[in-house]
Parts: sequence; C-alpha cells; structure tokens
Amino acid sequence: MLLITFAYLLFLATPIALLFVGSFGESWSNTILPHGFTTRWYLEVAADPSFQRAFVSSIKVVIATCVLNVVIGLPLAYAIYSSARRGVRLAAKIMALLPIAVPDLVLGFGFILVFSSDTAPWLGSIGLLIAAHVILTLPYTVNTVLADMQQLRLHDYEQVAATLSAPFWTRLKDIVLPLLATSVLSSLLTVAALSIGEFQISNLISGFLSRTYPVVLLQAFYGATGFACAATVVLLLLAILASCASSLTASASSRRA
Repeated sequence: MLLITFAYLLFLATPIALLFVGSFGESWSNTILPHGFTTRWYLEVAADPSFQRAFVSSIKVVIATCVLNVVIGLPLAYAIYSSARRGVRLAAKIMALLPIAVPDLVLGFGFILVFSSDTAPWLGSIGLLIAAHVILTLPYTVNTVLADMQQLRLHDYEQVAATLSAPFWTRLKDIVLPLLATSVLSSLLTVAALSIGEFQISNLISGFLSRTYPVVLLQAFYGATGFACAATVVLLLLAILASCASSLTASASSRRA
C-alpha cells in the first residue's frame, strides 16, 4: 500500500517538477531535462501584453465570482437548511449539485447555443464568463456552508435567540454570519482556486479581450517551451496558494467546532 501511494504521488509530482525545472532552462528540445539556466522566461511572461491582459481578466472574473457566490450561495444554503420538508431539501441539494454532474464541455456548448443568438448576443462578454464561473463554483459554496450549518446546529442557536424575541435580521447579524464566517472564507478560497484554473468553458465562450489566463496559456505551448513552463508555474502557484489558504481556514474551522 505504501509503495502504491508513493508511486501515485511520484506520478503527480513529476510533471510539476519538470515544469518548474523547464521554466529556468535555457533550451529544452528532445531531451529529458533542459539545458542551461535562465530567468528570462519569467521576465518575458511579466512583460507580455497578452498575459498581462489575461491576468487582469482572470482577477476580475475571480473577484466577481467570489462576490456572487456569497450573494447567491449563502442565502441558498440557508434556505435549504431551513426547509422543513426533507423532500424539498433533497431536491434543492440535487439542483445545486447539477453543475458538477454535467460535463463542462456540455455546459459550454449550451452557452454557445443560447448566447450567440440575436436575442441574447452576449457570447464573448466578460459578464457571461463570470456567470459561467458562478454556475460551476456555486455548488462548492453551497455544500461547504450547508455542511457547516449542520455541524454547528445553527437552528438550535436561532431557536434560543428567537425565544428571547430576537428578530430575523438580528439573528442573522449576531449569530448566523459570525458562526459561518470561517466556512464562507474557506469556500471562497476554494472557489478562487477553481476559477483561476478553469479552462474548458472559458476557452469556449470567452472573447479576445476577455480571455482568461489559462486560455492564453494554451497558446504559449506553440512557442518557446521555457516561456510556456514559466507561465504555467505562475498559474500553478496562484492555485496552490488559494488551495493552501482554503485548507488552513478549513482546519481552523474544525478546531473551532
């Protein structure tokens, strides 16, 4: 079992390690490892206008996606948790998980068919791209917050406050939001990591000016290998930072509970 685990981790780590080594290689062609050492690939990535524009677009999409996940996901999770009927709660959970069950490619083609018409000519806009990212990431926010509500037994706290004549908005401000703050932060960091690395739908529906970092990254592999490796390492570091931050906040939430 230990050998299988080691082989699995090695299989995962080897391509990442080769990308990191290749990002500092002077040249890499038909060899296992690159030749020479240079940092110019990172400088070229930072100075490239296409990557600058794509990086800004990705940051805009990530921020908007996180904000909308809070605005939509938190009330939706609360409504599911507060539902008195188990059938309604189960149906809402299934509907919330549908974007995970449906392949990204299918969703992307659906967006193309619907939003390339004269009635809704929004294909290629950054607004549509943000909407697609929200649809893909919303289930993670809903399920994370919903699980924390159940674990904390939020309903018991609200019942106690209600018996003391606390109105809904007071319970929301003084009980619900403080208890769920860590859970919401953890879900948002997960959403940010997913949104940063999302490629399939972004590649299908983004326009030239709204292309995200992963979409532009694909084109880099048709050019210099070192440049492409450096650009990939930048994206990988962003996703790792978001994932590590999400794990730390989730651990803090578990210790608090």
